[in-house]
Amino acid sequence: MRDFVARRVAAVPPSGIRRFFDIAATMDDVISLGIGEPDFVTPPEILEAGIRSLRDGRTHYTSNSGTQELRDAVAVHLQRLYGVAYEPRSEILITVGVSEALYLTLTAVLDPGDEVIVPTPCFVAYQPEILLAGGVPVELATRLEDDFQVRPEALEPLITPRTKVVLLGYPNNPTGAVMSRSNLIGVALVAQRHDLLVISDEIYDRLVYGSHQHVCFASLPEMHERTVTLGGFSKDYAMTGWRIGYAAAPAPLLAALRKVHQYTIMSAPTTAQDAALEALLHGEPHVERMRAEYDRRRRLIVGGLNELGLPTFEPLGAFYAFPSITAAGMSDQLFAETLLAEERVAVVPGSAFGADGGFVRCSYATAYEKIEQALERLRRFMQRHG
Repeated sequence: MRDFVARRVAAVPPSGIRRFFDIAATMDDVISLGIGEPDFVTPPEILEAGIRSLRDGRTHYTSNSGTQELRDAVAVHLQRLYGVAYEPRSEILITVGVSEALYLTLTAVLDPGDEVIVPTPCFVAYQPEILLAGGVPVELATRLEDDFQVRPEALEPLITPRTKVVLLGYPNNPTGAVMSRSNLIGVALVAQRHDLLVISDEIYDRLVYGSHQHVCFASLPEMHERTVTLGGFSKDYAMTGWRIGYAAAPAPLLAALRKVHQYTIMSAPTTAQDAALEALLHGEPHVERMRAEYDRRRRLIVGGLNELGLPTFEPLGAFYAFPSITAAGMSDQLFAETLLAEERVAVVPGSAFGADGGFVRCSYATAYEKIEQALERLRRFMQRHG
């Protein structure tokens, strides 16, 4: 028989994250610093809203775009936090997580061969989704000495006549970096100068620490009309399993996303939409409580890694630390495999996110006490290998 798998699908490698999760799942007494998922249960009021939705018989399709109530609430939310105005009927689409929102956007805007500039390290799905949509990912390596931020002057040389999109993911997974307003303005000016679209994945927007603030890219001067904003509920409200997110964009762009969505998904789950509405209306105290706890864990893990001779960039957002493992004298793959085998601590090689081989990602979306135990195991590991 012929090989029926499409070449563009066959060319996409399996997830570098999933491999280590699968290995860890076969082992006992593993402390996972690998998974990028809140360890909190969805707050009770949000849970109850979902249960109430089911009990009230809300088990049918909604509008392709999502319930009007939820779209209205998303619009109010973005206006209140970032001063960016979206018309909820024509400029907001409710999706099955930000993953679907990204798929819709790339599918809707890319023609075969169009280039998308992707700052790395980045979320593992960015390059594969670009390839699956027929585009060409062009990687822009960010550097530790620049706090893993995009430097506008490094962006411009990568632009060719085929460049159509810049895909930003800040606060960043895996580094925890947060883009400064000045650097974002620089990126905005480059996008204007070369007539580029910016896709801004802002799923971690509420998880920013200290005096730092998240800047919504679409709120920058002249950027509303050339930005697709992706957001959701998984990280901020501990709702990963509900699979609910949104895309916000100018009406002509959003109509294209909606077209792909209606033929692919129909509508996001009704129960999840009702729970998400409750999250936006009454979930703010829970966001603040979880953010404070992540901040406590952040300080613990960064301080602990630095003490162990694993220099760690201070993450200002999301819930990941990204230590340099140069002192261990191993590649990131070997470091992660050996640490898992010897000390039962799971981390993810930085190369899975497009970084060079000198880093691993450690998630602090796990209990404080488990992070303490993981650091003690890492201490033993580094005494042998550091």
